[in-house]
Amino acid sequence: MQLAPYAKGRFAGHLDQQQNAFREALLNCDHQLLNMEQGQHLLTQGEALDALYLVPEGKVSMHISAINGRRFQLGEVNCHWHLYGEMEFFTGTVCQWSVVAEARMQIRQICLKSVQQLLLKQPEYSLFFASALAWDYQDSLDIYTNRLLHTISYNIAWDLLHRPQTQTNLHGFGKMDPEAERFGTTSRVFRRAVKELIDKGLVEKQGASLKILDFDRLKQFVDQG
Repeated sequence: MQLAPYAKGRFAGHLDQQQNAFREALLNCDHQLLNMEQGQHLLTQGEALDALYLVPEGKVSMHISAINGRRFQLGEVNCHWHLYGEMEFFTGTVCQWSVVAEARMQIRQICLKSVQQLLLKQPEYSLFFASALAWDYQDSLDIYTNRLLHTISYNIAWDLLHRPQTQTNLHGFGKMDPEAERFGTTSRVFRRAVKELIDKGLVEKQGASLKILDFDRLKQFVDQG
């Protein structure tokens, strides 16, 4: 979750006024500074949560793996005061996702007991967690639903159309394998789906990225499902 409240939402105005106080309250919890190298895990799927991790600035990626070896990438996040581990903090379960540093950065490891005591003493700060988790839940559900119910080519097109408008800070990858995993598929299937969009004259490749050639026709392609 990001500490800064989303611009929209029932409590956005109130949370915006209180966000500096909320950040200071978290920083006043027992914590230590950690230097992370690229490729290091903040959270590891299946392991117990040992702390909350606050990333003032940096880039991370998030993925989840199945027992058959398949991996789903949620995407990369350019962090600005993002907190990780909050879901497991409230549920008391092991980490559902792996969160990996994509660049060298300095983060804050925050004591779970201190955060628990903070929320018990000042429960109004729970509203930050509730609001952020609600936004993240809805955004994630949109992604999962599209991945489950639509074709790979549809999902690529939908992603291109909605990426500038998304409420989250999620971004795609510059490499084929993790980008294919972001759509829940293999590189071979991903390339075939991209070729379909190129053959239809809807997009073109520019290096490792895709560029929309005809916005209206691409939107029509998505609207038709």
